Amino acid sequence: MERFDVVVIGAGPGGYPAAIRAAQLGASVAIVERDGFGGTCLNYGCIPTKSLIASAEAFARVGEAKSFGISVGGAGFDYAAMVGRKDGIVDQLQSGVKQLLTANGVKQFSGMASFKDRQTIAIDGVTTIGGKRIIIATGSTSATPGFLPVHERIVDSRAFLALNRLPASMIVLGGGFIGCEIAAMAAALGVKVTIVELLPDILTLLDADLRAEVRGHMEKKLAIRVLTGQSLVDIVADARSVSGQRGTERIEAELLLNAVGRRPVTDGLNLAAAGLATSASGFIETDDYCRTKVATIFAIGDVTGKTQLAHYATAQGIAAAENALGKIPRRHATLVPNVIFTMPEVATVGVSEAEAATQGRAVRTGRFRIAALGKGLAAGETAGFVKWIAEADSERLIGAAAVGPHATELIATATLAIRAEFTAHEFGDCIHAHPTFSEAWMEAAHALRGESIHVPPRQRPALKLATQ
Repeated sequence: MERFDVVVIGAGPGGYPAAIRAAQLGASVAIVERDGFGGTCLNYGCIPTKSLIASAEAFARVGEAKSFGISVGGAGFDYAAMVGRKDGIVDQLQSGVKQLLTANGVKQFSGMASFKDRQTIAIDGVTTIGGKRIIIATGSTSATPGFLPVHERIVDSRAFLALNRLPASMIVLGGGFIGCEIAAMAAALGVKVTIVELLPDILTLLDADLRAEVRGHMEKKLAIRVLTGQSLVDIVADARSVSGQRGTERIEAELLLNAVGRRPVTDGLNLAAAGLATSASGFIETDDYCRTKVATIFAIGDVTGKTQLAHYATAQGIAAAENALGKIPRRHATLVPNVIFTMPEVATVGVSEAEAATQGRAVRTGRFRIAALGKGLAAGETAGFVKWIAEADSERLIGAAAVGPHATELIATATLAIRAEFTAHEFGDCIHAHPTFSEAWMEAAHALRGESIHVPPRQRPALKLATQ
């Protein structure tokens, strides 16, 4: 039996960085993956969806060419070619992950890993390897409600991304970020989309002003029908269509996308043999150092039930590798930007206005609309705004949000400013290049303090002199 210092189970965005970091620290490392190297994010989530969204956005821009003085006639698209482009990108990145693991001396195994004891792993019940430390990074998968029938017209996000043809119409069950991203992409390519969400609104983790901006654009610009506050029941599918009852209305479409949530992947791990058990929700519980209740076993990423984002899993993976090898205990980072690739994009970081209210924290906010930026007008991208959230007294920046063009890129600036504990005055005092989209952050900082030269006086809070 081969023995390693560290064995990582799962080669997704948490697992493979953990393996590489452990190898960089001089450990002998093995990694076991039962599906595609790169995990759900690379193979069936982040990368495939963003590739198709990029194609849809390019097609939408062609439709706006006339406003730029460009004549384009008879523009169309080939969805199968878009899918082919997506698959090529996935293959390239998956190959890159394997090459990185090989270059760092990480031994790779393909198959299902299960514990024989807390330091021994069986792979497909045939190969057995030992690990002084084990890092579980098995991720999550689509959750399928029991009321959904099994039928080819009812698909999860993974199955949808494998389609070579778009349906003429579709129902999206669930108004979270996965459902809204795919809904926006499909609608931009002409699909008649209806979102059905049980909760009072879509994207409910966002502040109300952000939700309103995204929902308004999806309804008005993309012609998506958004139905909230009631469930879809009595769902049936046949060779022609799929339909469900919402109140007094029967909703019918060619396809139904199940996007109601995700569940942790722990099946087959035989956690009991390692002395572990999952929580009531099915997750593996960990502390801030990625440690489980068993001293030799760590867990990271979606399987822990914490923030389910690829970049968060990567941060956890690096911390877990260092902690597993006895380095100075390292907490994983907790300031995590959240990005959603709807149309328009939306991104947040830190404390939201809703969270501040729940916590009883007094805050001040500053907003600046993209339509007031010279760059926004020049680029023909004017939807949305950016927003700072700061402590009311100190004006220390504690949260930020962006909705509109390039929001998912713009949030990096806000993340750094919050981590550095900038005040609105300090950030506003930083010169930003003109004309750029990032100027909006500077303008929003000025607006928070009542100092914006681009906000009409009636919209400004009372001016407060800067403190040095």
